Amino acid sequence: MAVASGTFEVVIAPRETTTDEGAESISRMALDKTFSGDIVGTSRGQMLASMTAVEGSAGYVALETVEAQLDGRHGSFVLQHFGLMARGEPSLQVTIVPDSGTGDLVGISVDLEIDIIDGVHHYSLCYQLSS
Repeated sequence: MAVASGTFEVVIAPRETTTDEGAESISRMALDKTFSGDIVGTSRGQMLASMTAVEGSAGYVALETVEAQLDGRHGSFVLQHFGLMARGEPSLQVTIVPDSGTGDLVGISVDLEIDIIDGVHHYSLCYQLSS
């Protein structure tokens, strides 16, 4: 198992918000990221998010395609996000979609962790590459 770490910048652009009667609103946003560190590249994706009436509680799901260089290999892979905030307590799972790797990254698998420290997004990718 290898570990890649670094930072990324993200631009989130709202696309639309829908509200069904009696339900919380759901917002759709575009994600554009630039990775630096052990992953050098960009990603584009879509996120769906909903805030609740309880302060600090929300949820989001997202898919993004990362096109990058990792460990001297070029290619892409898809990340799937599942995030929750329960009254201010965050929970986040980001996983590489199985068999989504292309180019030199075919067979890439495992998970990504994200931490935001002083407003800077940090990542740690624990991954395996098929030989």
